[in-house]
Amino acid sequence: MSKVAPPSAKASAVMTPAITVIGEVVSLRDRLNWFEQLPLFGKRIAITRAREQAGVLRDELAALGAEVIEIPAIEIRPPDSWEPLDAAIRRLEEFHYLLVTSANGVRNFLARLAASGRDVRALKGLTIGAIGPATAAEFARTGVKVDLLPTEYVAEGLLAALGDRDLRGKAFLIPRARVARDLVPRVLEERGAHVEVVDAYQTVMREISPDELARLLTPPPDAITFTSSSTATNFAKLLGENRFAKTLRGAAIASIGPITSQTLRQLGLTVTLEAQESTMAGLVRAIQDYFAKNK
Repeated sequence: MSKVAPPSAKASAVMTPAITVIGEVVSLRDRLNWFEQLPLFGKRIAITRAREQAGVLRDELAALGAEVIEIPAIEIRPPDSWEPLDAAIRRLEEFHYLLVTSANGVRNFLARLAASGRDVRALKGLTIGAIGPATAAEFARTGVKVDLLPTEYVAEGLLAALGDRDLRGKAFLIPRARVARDLVPRVLEERGAHVEVVDAYQTVMREISPDELARLLTPPPDAITFTSSSTATNFAKLLGENRFAKTLRGAAIASIGPITSQTLRQLGLTVTLEAQESTMAGLVRAIQDYFAKNK
């Protein structure tokens, strides 16, 4: 009767389930193990965007091999009242320009337009400006083409897209978040325009328990992304501002653009990388480039 050799220490350490590969196929490991060859394989990247908005960023990072950790610092909610926006929609004919600075603003504006019994034909005659391609794409879904699209996807870029037009007496409608930068309305008014800013949505801090936050940040991420100033300020509040910089020490701080970077620095963080183009695709490229240079 043949004896069965006792398992070696290495063999006994193998956990189930497991597959043992024997033979010439072993030589194909490098060719078949494509996932480990992805540029962000082994990187743990946290994203702080609202969960309902995080899909594109999450999917693009995961497609590059990253382990994506969602820690939504903000939540998108309707405004306290729709009446100011509805009232402005009832008076659309009074406006010359419609400027929208986020995809959320477009979605809610068009939803309220429909709720009023009107459709995109009511936008005829308006000069429409969008702050960036994602915002313009929301208009395009309903067949609306924007007239103004800046080359720099920030408020300053939208103002630059207006060029040297004579804005005296022109009426602007700006549906946007309840809390936002006042640069665009202020500059337009300085140029003689009449500006009506209405709440199309609001961002609020998402509640995450300290235990859940600690679990999500263990082990510490290799990078953490911030896609707006509100994600940065709310994440700092979640951690506690006195622990913010300490908790994220060692992680690459990835910013979508200069305004977000400015907020992060005010919160005491050093911005490791900033997207050259303030879009989700631009942020992903910046992260990929950073880790490629720091292998």
